[in-house]
Amino acid sequence: MFENLTERLTSIFEDLRRHGRLSESDVDQAMREVRLALLEADVHYGVVKSFTKRVKERAVGQAVSKALNPAQQVIKIVNEELIATLGEPSSLNLKGEKPYVVMLVGLQGSGKTTAAAKLAKKLRGQGERVMLVAADPYRPAAVKQLQTLGERINVPVFYHENVAPPKLAQQAFNEARKGGISVVILDTAGRSQMDAELMDELSAIKSKVDITEILLVVDAMIGQEALNVAQGFRQNLHISGLFMTKIDGDARGGAAISIREVTGVPIKFLGVGESVDAIEEYNPGRLASRILGMGDMLGLIQKAEQAFDQEEAEAQAEKLMRGEFTLEDFAKQLKQMRKMGPMGKIMEMLPGQMGQVARQVDPRDAEDQLKQIEAVINSMTVEERRNPKLLNASRRRRIAGGSGLEVQVVNQVMKRFRETQRLIKTLQKSGGKGLGRLIG
Repeated sequence: MFENLTERLTSIFEDLRRHGRLSESDVDQAMREVRLALLEADVHYGVVKSFTKRVKERAVGQAVSKALNPAQQVIKIVNEELIATLGEPSSLNLKGEKPYVVMLVGLQGSGKTTAAAKLAKKLRGQGERVMLVAADPYRPAAVKQLQTLGERINVPVFYHENVAPPKLAQQAFNEARKGGISVVILDTAGRSQMDAELMDELSAIKSKVDITEILLVVDAMIGQEALNVAQGFRQNLHISGLFMTKIDGDARGGAAISIREVTGVPIKFLGVGESVDAIEEYNPGRLASRILGMGDMLGLIQKAEQAFDQEEAEAQAEKLMRGEFTLEDFAKQLKQMRKMGPMGKIMEMLPGQMGQVARQVDPRDAEDQLKQIEAVINSMTVEERRNPKLLNASRRRRIAGGSGLEVQVVNQVMKRFRETQRLIKTLQKSGGKGLGRLIG
């Protein structure tokens, strides 16, 4: 996500930090490089022009010239103006009489069906009773896909054959009201391009059902064309929000940065992966931090809270404070870490020096290493996990055979474990102050 842009901006900021005091020419040069970086990231030209103008006006002011650390001040301004460009956060409007109806619209291939399932799972996790509606009868695979996803997330899918989408939506609404459903999500048909037939059908659905939200699902991978799509739908429908999909596959990120300022429509959700859990509520502050290479600690904490069992985490923390950390504990922590999602996504969220180092590592290598560590520990006896001193050469050969790995890999795992133990002891001695040096 935004890899190319983040790399360019990080390099520009590093160069700024090498200056003691910043002259106007230093700021000009930095802004030229930022401008090029944004244009290469496929950010809309008008947005780039407006953004760099605002940054420059603030960066050559008195506040920066008198600052103790001018470079940091400029970076702070860039961060603030990027947040302003990304727009205010906007949540779903779930107010008034139930059931609320959320209609997803968009072009064919934008990821509407998967987005519908992601949103359904998220709302269900928040205590809502959700129903999905397969309102795309033209593509048989869409109905089947939604039904399969509905089964996976334990959300009912409403569908009747040979019923036109407007009438189907009305039937679903009546069924939801009788069944105590609080949120109805309509997965509507898409086309390869916007046409009158598509818009007429969506308008007909809207006339039959009181729609709470109309979310336009936009594929971030199509770049600036996403802006044209959004403008086209906006001219025909009252779009209340955007659901941007495939953000994780867009190394440039121009559409996500431009679309709010160009269209005026708030982004509400981001699709950040293929799984039904890969959905984020739009947070411009967190997104700006990730774009600028500052990580996303809040997002990381939220993922950790979802993945880690609270009681288990507290028990682990107590053991760490007592200086007790076994291979058994190591395995438990790795298992919990895996629940947080793919390593590539986790590494993107790390701040400071940790993030810079992490982004130089191939996520696939990190995943493979985690699997190897788990395999090695799983091949040990309970006694060996609790007392690693027992692991002589003979036992290591047996563990290597049991895990299907080389003895060398077993030795590397043990080396990492000892390094982790030493790190924990260092942090204990420093009262946790050593952590600050890691995250920068």
